[in-house]
Amino acid sequence: MAVLQLEDGTTYTQLDEIQRELASLNIHLNHWSVGTDAQVVELVNQPALNNEEKETVLQGLDQYFEELKQKAGYQSRDLIVLNPDTPNLETLLQKFEQCHIHADDEVRYIIDGEGVFGFVRPDGSQVELTVEAEEYINVPANTEHWFYLTETRRIKAVRYFTSTEGWTPEYTDTEIRIFSRRPKKTLALN
Repeated sequence: MAVLQLEDGTTYTQLDEIQRELASLNIHLNHWSVGTDAQVVELVNQPALNNEEKETVLQGLDQYFEELKQKAGYQSRDLIVLNPDTPNLETLLQKFEQCHIHADDEVRYIIDGEGVFGFVRPDGSQVELTVEAEEYINVPANTEHWFYLTETRRIKAVRYFTSTEGWTPEYTDTEIRIFSRRPKKTLALN
């Protein structure tokens, strides 16, 4: 279940309330079921997947990809799997923890785990949206946002692309003010 938190601490958990709060950004959030295919469900529940297993999951969920291809011209998709054992996880995530935009929409279907998208609204206020398994999100092009993993440090997400060129982050100078649920980093003292 998605959770939206405003800067003033107000929290929304109902989809209609979240959609209302995000309307000024034209962000789309929906529930998409992973389904009941035993092989897909088993793979989704594994902590890591090899390339063949990823392709099996993608094919099992391709009804959504076909719909996006028909309605919005999406051309490709992949499956990203992140967990605490992912090599260079912190370095990879640092690219997205800063406020940035993309030239294309950022479209994600979370099939396992959870992550947090932060957004800058047109009035300058900031919100954070925790997305979880079986949630689809479309962040429109040029929307200022950031992303980080929750304390579980685990997510599986299908990423949909109209092209690969518009997906590179373009960093903005906007300071992120809302850090309510960001995982605490600990320093090791020697």
